[in-house]
Amino acid sequence: MVVRTFVKPALPLLTLLPGLCLIPVVAILVRDGHGGGLPLLIQFAQGAVQPSFDPTLLKSLWQGLQITFVTAVLSWAISSGLGLIFGFLGSRTLWRTLLGTAWPALLVRRLLSPFRAIHELIWGLLLLQVYGLNGWVAIAAIVIPYSALMARVLADQIDCHDSPALPVLQGSGGPAMAVLLTAVFPAVFASIKHHIGHRLDCALRSALILGVFGLGGLGTDLMLSLQSLQFRDMWSGLWLLAIAMVLLDFILQTIPRRPRHGFVVGIALVLLVVWSASLNLDLSWPSESFGPVFSGLVADRNAATAALFEINWGAAIGSTLLITLMASCIATAVPPLLLLLSPSQSSLRLQSLIWGALRLVPTPLTALLLLVMAKPSLPLAALALGLHHSGVMGRVLMKDIRETGLGSAQILERSGATVRMSWLYGPLAEVSRSYLAYASYRCDVILRDTVVVGIVGSAGLGWQLIDALSSFHWWLVAWLVLAFIVLTLCGETITEQLQQRLNCKAVGL
Repeated sequence: MVVRTFVKPALPLLTLLPGLCLIPVVAILVRDGHGGGLPLLIQFAQGAVQPSFDPTLLKSLWQGLQITFVTAVLSWAISSGLGLIFGFLGSRTLWRTLLGTAWPALLVRRLLSPFRAIHELIWGLLLLQVYGLNGWVAIAAIVIPYSALMARVLADQIDCHDSPALPVLQGSGGPAMAVLLTAVFPAVFASIKHHIGHRLDCALRSALILGVFGLGGLGTDLMLSLQSLQFRDMWSGLWLLAIAMVLLDFILQTIPRRPRHGFVVGIALVLLVVWSASLNLDLSWPSESFGPVFSGLVADRNAATAALFEINWGAAIGSTLLITLMASCIATAVPPLLLLLSPSQSSLRLQSLIWGALRLVPTPLTALLLLVMAKPSLPLAALALGLHHSGVMGRVLMKDIRETGLGSAQILERSGATVRMSWLYGPLAEVSRSYLAYASYRCDVILRDTVVVGIVGSAGLGWQLIDALSSFHWWLVAWLVLAFIVLTLCGETITEQLQQRLNCKAVGL
């Protein structure tokens, strides 16, 4: 009799295996690199400790930061409300309890899929062509995908919660809505609240990226400073942004502990709208102008077919998927690798600063900084995208480890294990399941973000899409947007299965 055994790596090792992708990425960058950009990088590093304090510059940066902050908070508030509504409507548990069938939830999910599949930058550039430069363009560009993304996460949270009280209460004959409110919603309220708070940080970074591409705010100032190589001016803006993000993180951590402060947040949102009137932010209702877009679509009936065969779809899609794969591996593996490189409780604070710094610099600016050291390539684009998202993954990892504690590492050390082995099979093993589940969800976000760095690699759907938008080639824009939607939905189908196999509750981190 032949006994077949299958060797499976332990879960904490699975968090490290994607790090093998760093070997070919670094090798290619070394091959394509040059030392000509080293003085610029030194100047960039010096700018961090010698920022400019010019009053005129600081006044302009402060104005841009206010515009970015108002845009982020308003879009976050609107998308949170819409996300809650559509999240409940997209819950299978809700409809099974109300009607005994889940098909309405599937319908809601499918209808929302195209909206979340398109990156907020694409929404911003498309709406810019229709409505012109208006404050609501940037807000709507964030609201549309964020509402659909939040709805998906909240619906998954409700569906993943296995409540033993639900069938009992259903059998008692109570009203369906009362049963849901009693058995399910209180259990998922904490994770929903945490995800809504996390979305505010994401909205701030999205508003910054929209500014980098010309939609106003601090991102525009940072991009202009980088293009003119004024690194001291750039770091003045980054330090202002860092202070704002630290204060925002403090507020988000304080409010859940003191629920009464939620009332203060509500008043702050009202004051924020009033405050926006004093800024150089046009929040008047925009006048629509669909004419150029529609005329570009109907000008030639054969244009649709011609646009379809203008680009090499296999190469463009393959490049996009390759950037996504490499960036996902980098983002997943770098935080646990750094954790094991310096496994101590004191180093957690330093690592938290590193992850905060990686989240601070927008992905396009990171890509341009790397570009001064190497020629454009797919690994360069993947490294820029992976480093930025490793900041998000590192934040999640640090949070999980602090919540679980370091007791398991101390027990293993006392039993004779080395420090690194104690951390690997202690704290990292305890959080690896939820970390990998969140990493699979993050792959969807990275796929959407390839549009931001596609121009750096001079390949992929993102580069083609930005080029088509700049030339007003609307049929090619339509085909490329459709391709992004199909790719994103296929990726969501795969990652949803991975999340359910690992730990479906981790999707709400």
